[in-house]
Amino acid sequence: MKTLFELKKYAKLNKIPIIRPQSQKILRDLCLQKRPHKILEIGTAIGFSGAVMLSACPKAKLLTIEKDENLVQIAKQTFQDRKIEKKVEIFCDDAFEVLNDLRKDKSKFDFIFLDGPKGQYFKYLPILKDLLNKNGCLLADDIFFHGYVLKEGDPGHKHRTIVASLRAFISDLDNDKNFKTQFLKVEDGLLVCDKLN
Repeated sequence: MKTLFELKKYAKLNKIPIIRPQSQKILRDLCLQKRPHKILEIGTAIGFSGAVMLSACPKAKLLTIEKDENLVQIAKQTFQDRKIEKKVEIFCDDAFEVLNDLRKDKSKFDFIFLDGPKGQYFKYLPILKDLLNKNGCLLADDIFFHGYVLKEGDPGHKHRTIVASLRAFISDLDNDKNFKTQFLKVEDGLLVCDKLN
């Protein structure tokens, strides 16, 4: 599957969630604007968004994390088919463990794309702040979680923990003076955050 169209078709047929069209355009535009050298992605899936970022930034290196072994195999094939596998390092592991190891190693990234489990965004946040270079950019996808984050009242037992985590994530960044944060009401919500200090 060399083309993004083929990848998108495969994802739809197999019910694998990938970044939505308008969000994809924003991701690509941000990569073109920021020109990151080192990119971190949480949530590889089939490698679609990774391919989008590397097509916009052909000189960049991508480190991407995915827990599902089957998806990792598909993503590896995606990167090989597009002849960009040498620019990609994939970790098949729990993201929190990998992020902790990256922080211990004092790794730094110019761009972070957060599209993993929504209930973990707030848990990851202190580490992501440390991993992001000054003037780096964090893009978080699906921050409105099917609109529940924007609705008043109790979202119900099934979604309560995820919604609370996302609200805490949004509030923390919105109130952190070291970051400039924008909320985009595009599809299921995007958060664009630039590190100032």
